[in-house]
Amino acid sequence: MKILSSMWGRVFAILLLGVIASTALTWSLAFGERQKTISQYRDSHAVERAEQLVLALDALPVENREKFLATAPRLGLKVATLPAENTDQAPRSEYAAAVSERLGKTFRVMSLAQDPASCPRNPQNIQTNRLPCEALGITLHDGTALRLTVLPPRNPAPPLRPDFLQYLFLFLASIAVLAFLIARMTMRPLRQMAQAATALGQDINRPPLPEKGATEILQATRAFNAMQARIRQHIAQRTHMLAAITHDLQTPLTRLRLRLEKVRDEELRDKLIEDLSGMQMMIREGLDLARSMDSNEALKPLDLDSLLDSVCADAADAGQNVSFEGKPGLTVMARPQALRRCLTNLIDNAVKYGHYASVSLVAGKDAAKDVLHVLIRDGGTGIPPEFQSKVFEPFFRMETSRSRESGGTGLGLTIAQNIAQQHGGQLQLNNLPEGGLEVRLTLPVQTA
Repeated sequence: MKILSSMWGRVFAILLLGVIASTALTWSLAFGERQKTISQYRDSHAVERAEQLVLALDALPVENREKFLATAPRLGLKVATLPAENTDQAPRSEYAAAVSERLGKTFRVMSLAQDPASCPRNPQNIQTNRLPCEALGITLHDGTALRLTVLPPRNPAPPLRPDFLQYLFLFLASIAVLAFLIARMTMRPLRQMAQAATALGQDINRPPLPEKGATEILQATRAFNAMQARIRQHIAQRTHMLAAITHDLQTPLTRLRLRLEKVRDEELRDKLIEDLSGMQMMIREGLDLARSMDSNEALKPLDLDSLLDSVCADAADAGQNVSFEGKPGLTVMARPQALRRCLTNLIDNAVKYGHYASVSLVAGKDAAKDVLHVLIRDGGTGIPPEFQSKVFEPFFRMETSRSRESGGTGLGLTIAQNIAQQHGGQLQLNNLPEGGLEVRLTLPVQTA
């Protein structure tokens, strides 16, 4: 079940089932004790009734006993005269011993074999109490032998009240509500921390989590905020270091270019200037890569259709074969300059290695969430499936199509992927059946 795949669902199920199991066990023990108490009461009451009946019969004259015996069955007892020749005696039972102890030694009490005819049973209501149906032989003071049969009670225990199920339902509902509240209260800090971790991947400069709650949650929140601060510090130091290196290298590289202009050998001069230009491009894109992982630009509502139209228009003005088909009115929360750099890199790659770029914008669904797909198709040879994940690695180039002569450094797709991930999106590559490569940039539709 889907609910059990989440930690919240598991905590809720464990709490609910645990409380129900504990309640069922407690109720079972209480019901068993109730049955035991009722059984003991019936045992004592049956012995007392037998004592009263025997004492009454012993005190009455023989000629009046028949009339009195007519009322005996109403008391759960059945009395009959025992023939003198009946000497069948069973081992003395607990009930017979209890009756004998109450009557005293002047009365002879013995256990008799049960007679099914005088002790009927209801097969649909099997009794489980200690006094099912027992026959006793009792000799009175005048020598009269009686057969006393203890009849089973009509009901083994008082029935449950009709509103028992209603109370049981209310009790289970209250347990479910309590388990729900506890599970939600327990999982809320973890859910907030998970959301903060996801947001951290998109914005390293997001505000820290508020440090409040239980001791364990407070400790975890402080550790998370400290980790965020350390990561932000490391990224800032790396970006500053690369920026400083780039700035410090600009001056000697500029002097080197001026001196190379004075080289008289044109072939050697062109080769050296080409190497120098490649070095400057690698430095610039290395800095762009560092900046793509540490963007201080704020998120703001952005009309993605207008941004794509602007990027494609700039590419067309630069002489690139770029076409665009959009869908106006689609707004996302984005960093405009970073997203422009991402789209520019993707379009440049498509034109450079696929001769043209056909850009389109469509809306879609991804895991029941609204997303926007930016599709960039070209007319190149595509990328083999085994290399489609490697092209996002820094400085990776496919020698057959992306050599140094083409000017590539292997950082364009890496920068684009970093920017997409900062926006909660992703990049996918697919080879088209008719030839060419499709780059799909998926961005979530986020509210302000």
